Amino acid sequence: MENNIWYVDAFIRITKQPQQLLIMSQVKGTPTATLTTPDHLLPLTPEEQSLLDLYGKVKQFERDAAVAKAEAAKAKLTAANEEYHRELEKEHGISENPSGSEVKPLKQKNRKKRRGHEMSSEGDQRENIPSSDEGSSDEKELTDTYLSRLREERDLAARRQEQEQASDKLEEEKRKRFLEGDKDTVDVVSDFGLSLRKGPSRQDGKETSLISKMNPVSTPPRDFSKSLAMSKISGTQLFPDSRTASPTDFWTPPEGAMEIKLNDFDGSKAAVGSGNNTVAIKFSSPTDSKRFSINIAEENHENYYSVLFHFNPRQFERGGQVVVNDKKAGMWGSSINVPLSNLPLMFGEVASTLIVQINGDGFDVFMNGQHCARLEHRTALPEKACSLILQLPSTDDYGNSENWTVYKVWWGHKPSMEGKDLANVPGVNSHNSVHEKKLFVSGLPKISLQPQIDLRRAELERAFRKYGGQQGVTVICPPNCTFAFVEVETERSADLALREMGSKYRLNRARRSRHEALLAQRAATEAGVTTETLDWD
Repeated sequence: MENNIWYVDAFIRITKQPQQLLIMSQVKGTPTATLTTPDHLLPLTPEEQSLLDLYGKVKQFERDAAVAKAEAAKAKLTAANEEYHRELEKEHGISENPSGSEVKPLKQKNRKKRRGHEMSSEGDQRENIPSSDEGSSDEKELTDTYLSRLREERDLAARRQEQEQASDKLEEEKRKRFLEGDKDTVDVVSDFGLSLRKGPSRQDGKETSLISKMNPVSTPPRDFSKSLAMSKISGTQLFPDSRTASPTDFWTPPEGAMEIKLNDFDGSKAAVGSGNNTVAIKFSSPTDSKRFSINIAEENHENYYSVLFHFNPRQFERGGQVVVNDKKAGMWGSSINVPLSNLPLMFGEVASTLIVQINGDGFDVFMNGQHCARLEHRTALPEKACSLILQLPSTDDYGNSENWTVYKVWWGHKPSMEGKDLANVPGVNSHNSVHEKKLFVSGLPKISLQPQIDLRRAELERAFRKYGGQQGVTVICPPNCTFAFVEVETERSADLALREMGSKYRLNRARRSRHEALLAQRAATEAGVTTETLDWD
């Protein structure tokens, strides 16, 4: 430990002297180190002298390493330069160094290979041209040839791009003319659907439009199609009132409901196809609308306790359906359910037209011109002239807000729109399928066990016992269901039960099964009574 401290002390003493301690000399090409010491340090001890010699050797090794590194870098540059010239000679067939003399390293910025690539600009091309400190005539000739070839390729690419742009522009103009067609064509709008365009003949040499026969109907969303012939002569625009309101007004469900009086209705005239018999509604319902509804009732409806006609599209119930029904003394009748998939689109459309015609058979419903349902009269129409009430509710029976927009309402006379074939119209000849004495009890808790079924049967028999006469009522409780059937003694008993038990249970008249209808028809035939053939949905 003492020897190490001494070496360090001696090294500090020597290296801190201002005089140069090591002097390099050249003897036979080999550098050596000689020692010159100041006078005040003499004499040196052998340890100090050995330390000075070691320091000189370290310095010599550092200089030798730097020289070797420089020579290796020079050799690497020379090899890279020779490799570049060989590639250039192989590509162009021109020798850059025919004499075989040593070639100096090239001065270049970004050397790129041109195999299969195009240069982006002439500036980049110039950077890729090799340059040498000793510019020979061969290199200058090669540079000129290289630049000329690049200029030709650039000009060719520019001409090709201009041709492509001109071709695209011509194709776009041709496509516009092909789609737009002639400006002097005339639109002929059909009743419902797409418009047909009658244009000039092909003798004038003009191109006809590809979509000229498939243009959307030009009727504005707030107006009825002219083909419907809903004029001021045959009827009246009830909403919006053109005398007091702007024709651009519309109605959406606020608090409460909108009621419109349908004046001058005569049931006897409507039965024979005369007088005011048609109400038309132009509306739109958004895609997120769950449901909306309309009601037609008499003036003495007692807060819509009785409704002659009820129309209720429900987009998200049972896959989407339209419910058509009536209400007597607060009890809904047997509904007619029509899948939305069988009807024209009404949810999410810009505008739709709903037409309800009142005739001798019932209420015929037309959606965008399609006969979609019929509700046969379940209550006799008033024989004398009176007024009906068109109600547009803002909420359903459970208080949920309805979502739709009404643009226009028209009331007047229109010839019957029904077709000759009514076999596939839901609701036609289905009024007689309602059971006279059987009631449908719905909204019950779901049961599955036999003791629960027996308990429910006993409860309903006790509740409806007075409507069954001496034999009592017959109760059917299907398992795993939320409904039951109660058969009373007579039709009058069924009407009385609907009126008195409606506050405790959700009741409707049950529909006869096909087997029950066939049995009733057979019994009537055996008794010699003529009956109509029943059509079933």
